[in-house]
Amino acid sequence: MQALVIHGKQDLREETLALPELAAGKIRLRMAFGGICGSDLHYYHEGANGAFVVREPLIPGHEMAGVVEHDPSGKLAPGTPVTLHPATFGTPQQGIEDKPHLWPKGAYLGSASTWPHTQGGMSEYLDVDPGMVRVLPTALPLKRAALAEPLAVGLHGIKVAGGVERQRVLVCGAGPIGLLAAAAALAKGASEVSITDVLKGPLSRARALGVQHTYRVGVDEVPQEAFDVVLECTGVPASINGAILAVRRAGIIAQIGMMPATPQPLALAPLIAKEIQMRGCFRFHDEIDEAIALLAADPRFDDIITHVLPASDAQNAFAIAKDSETSGKVLIELWP
Repeated sequence: MQALVIHGKQDLREETLALPELAAGKIRLRMAFGGICGSDLHYYHEGANGAFVVREPLIPGHEMAGVVEHDPSGKLAPGTPVTLHPATFGTPQQGIEDKPHLWPKGAYLGSASTWPHTQGGMSEYLDVDPGMVRVLPTALPLKRAALAEPLAVGLHGIKVAGGVERQRVLVCGAGPIGLLAAAAALAKGASEVSITDVLKGPLSRARALGVQHTYRVGVDEVPQEAFDVVLECTGVPASINGAILAVRRAGIIAQIGMMPATPQPLALAPLIAKEIQMRGCFRFHDEIDEAIALLAADPRFDDIITHVLPASDAQNAFAIAKDSETSGKVLIELWP
């Protein structure tokens, strides 16, 4: 089978790999589209995602859509369109029984956080546990379905924040996660949604989605104490400090953007003085099911996808995805 394989920093190859025998209890999928996310970019451009270093050849990809190739149980017919919940949950722990995404010793498709690495979905075929498979509604095309995983991340942030209905929402960062979080906030009844970014291109894409107010960092003045909920999607300390100033007293910041595992220069005095709640968000639990429903109902999500390139041009796709001014979500079409 064909696969895209990262061997180290800026070393991405299209390779022919042996197709393994289908293990008992697994379903074989034929992949159609894979989205390039931030962790994929780090693995390719830096050879590591934070502390997780590529130590063996790694197939990236956890934002996937495809069709069933073979289900030995007979429950899913060949050609059934699907997307994936990319997590394998780990060991339950007391106090977080209802939060399996936080259980230790879990795994995630396309991740070097485990050893051996957990191979991802940017391959011609992928064998998965049945519980990871989500059958798509007929109204949802495969290309748009590749947005289900990152949209679920945004929806989880909204859930952690306690919801956004009738709330004034600020999204920090208009990259793909920020755009999807903003679209989700609009869909879930926010009274108004605003978004920030340092670049013009992402903000123009946000306006096309229906975001009411856009602010270019360093150019426009973001209102202070004007928002009930902030969905912080960058992980950049300057953006987080801005979120602390922008949220109202006793407001909530959902920290969706990941940060390096090192000390960070955060100005927390106003957070304390305003009794702001800052809540961490990590991946998601079951929000992918809601994401699928939202994607099926609203074709405007297609506007977040700015580029679709073939697997034979994957290096160019990764370069484009790094350029936030010109690209939103970049998809790779996987050997149609």
